[in-house]
Amino acid sequence: MIPAAAELLAAIREIHAHIRDEVVAECERVDLEQLQQVAEETEGDTIYRIDKVSEAVLLAEFSQLAREFPLVLIAEGVGADGRTVLPEGKREEECTLRVIVDPIDGTRGIMYQKRAAWILTGVAPNRGGSTSLADVELAVQTEIPLIKQHLCDCLWAIRGEGAGGYRLDRLSGETSPLRPAPSRAPTIEGGYGQIARFFPGGRGTLAAIEDELIERLLGPIPPGKAQTFEDQYVSTGGQLYELLMGHDRWVADLRSLVSPGLCCHPYDLCTELIAREAGVIVTDERGRQVAAPLDVTSNLSWIGYANPRIREQVEPALLALLREHQLLKH
Repeated sequence: MIPAAAELLAAIREIHAHIRDEVVAECERVDLEQLQQVAEETEGDTIYRIDKVSEAVLLAEFSQLAREFPLVLIAEGVGADGRTVLPEGKREEECTLRVIVDPIDGTRGIMYQKRAAWILTGVAPNRGGSTSLADVELAVQTEIPLIKQHLCDCLWAIRGEGAGGYRLDRLSGETSPLRPAPSRAPTIEGGYGQIARFFPGGRGTLAAIEDELIERLLGPIPPGKAQTFEDQYVSTGGQLYELLMGHDRWVADLRSLVSPGLCCHPYDLCTELIAREAGVIVTDERGRQVAAPLDVTSNLSWIGYANPRIREQVEPALLALLREHQLLKH
């Protein structure tokens, strides 16, 4: 178990608040074209100018935290391979924790001021290179709002203690409690749910699978009607938030099965503990617990269901379709 989890949670929430405030301030200071400039190309993703703002705060804040909690920090742009040991001079095996972070999940949405982004952090006991997402015991995700948006949220969980959160009013500085409430709907009909297909590569296959899935579950499309709706939120943390707050009933990100392009990485999904603690069901593409390694390069797929009845409705047909399209081996 993670030592002093409550104290650690408070410290990470404070770090997230600092990153959020710095990114929002940068968005207010700089025009959109500057925010969109490419700063660096890495193996796992493209790093934009706005990402560098969050990275600077990230390293400074976690270096301070590591004086009390020695840790291996895992994030894009950190160290030669996406990880560094803090405080400096410690050996990896001496660290208590492994902390995986996405300082801005949803960079493209926030740098164009289209949609809020998220700061994501997952904390696991240090079990060396075998440490995986399944080992995460504490998670925090904090919304980076658009500059025209005065409310923003923060959600968290400690394993076995449920999920909590707050909503910040940026105008008054006041916060109010926020309790996740996943949808209790028994069916996907009349609700939001989707297979993610954000970028070129494999979108035709993924869209075809979704159309076939909906028809299998709900029958042919009635003339002039929409059986379900979709929301392509280009942020894994954002997708989890939509499930947590009852906005979406199911989400499947299966990009790693169809395309060599940009896929979901472990840092994108490092806060899935919050969803599970709130009652959302999160699995890999075979219906098992997600157990990807804590690194910045592994590609993964995941599926989220708002409640058990949605899973019962969707999972058998979806996995069958993945096999029929030869995306899963039997």
